[in-house]
Amino acid sequence: MPNTLRAKVGAVARIVGIVAALCAAAAASSVASAGAAVHAAPGRSSANANHEVGMYGDPAAAAPNWRQQHTFDCGEMAVADVVGQITGHQPAEQQIAALAESTPSAARPGPIWNLSAGTDIRDLPVLLAHYRIKADNIQSTISALEQDLAEKRGVIVLLNAETIWNRPGKRNAANHFVVVTGIDAKVGVVHLNDSGIMNGRDEQVPIATFEQAWAPNRNSAIVTK
Repeated sequence: MPNTLRAKVGAVARIVGIVAALCAAAAASSVASAGAAVHAAPGRSSANANHEVGMYGDPAAAAPNWRQQHTFDCGEMAVADVVGQITGHQPAEQQIAALAESTPSAARPGPIWNLSAGTDIRDLPVLLAHYRIKADNIQSTISALEQDLAEKRGVIVLLNAETIWNRPGKRNAANHFVVVTGIDAKVGVVHLNDSGIMNGRDEQVPIATFEQAWAPNRNSAIVTK
């Protein structure tokens, strides 16, 4: 990993309380172009991998892959989380950031990630492909995500952080990547691994709140194949 990147990441990590804001501000820069790239989710057959009625996915199994970010790299951290879930070998934050910094973007000139620009959603499948994981950039629905989780697919979504965290700020912008690890249709809760906050491991939000936060970028998602 370049020494300059390591020094910058370490410096930001020491600034208490701004990690989530940095990620949100950076990701916002890619929303307009990201929205144009998504496409309709293909139909999938219903399945439920969990014996508990109404629960899709396995949040408890996914929770150990959660890590808190130390700079504005929520997209990269979400990819690392999914890689850990699927392969059992999760890249460290410095490793995934170095990969993104050295990999050309498929959406714009320059690398996928740097300290001054957020990650475009169209580049997340590029990062996943480095780990031999194929993924689609789609527009989706809660019911489609339920099926994806039941089929043990990795799911990353781009949403509004202020809505999810119930904090003041602009709520009509998609500015933060999180991993969806489960949907409990019976209770009405979505389970997330959210690298932007200290208690983001198996973060749980009402489905209505999740849908409100997910709407600004037209319910865009990265779903592994």
